[in-house]
Amino acid sequence: MAFNGTWKIDRSENYEKFMEAMGVNVMKRKLGAHDNLKITIQQEGNKFTVKESSTFRTLDIEFTLGVNFEYTFLQSLNQISGSWNMEGSKLVGTFTRKDNGKVLTAHREIVGDELVQTYLYEGVEAKRFFKRG
Repeated sequence: MAFNGTWKIDRSENYEKFMEAMGVNVMKRKLGAHDNLKITIQQEGNKFTVKESSTFRTLDIEFTLGVNFEYTFLQSLNQISGSWNMEGSKLVGTFTRKDNGKVLTAHREIVGDELVQTYLYEGVEAKRFFKRG
């Protein structure tokens, strides 16, 4: 249950380029780059409860590993569906956008004392690094 706890954004790499690839307009990209995101994760067996709170919104997400669910990604811009699975100690998500059928992959893993979230969409990779907080 290494993911359990509250994580605050520390820094991002290539996140604005990723948002651009996802079709986020320039104003929302600028705001999203400074969203002060905080993620609270609670895992019980294969069931996860995730609360994402930022400057712009708060969202509660519940999912079970291997079970498809729908999610609104990037400030209500993109509807996606897919699932998270465990691969070793890494959470791996594969999601399909409802508007264009393109695939977004996401990984969450603990590296040292950080939660590292990696996104890959249309050849653009971004990382967001979180510290326990």
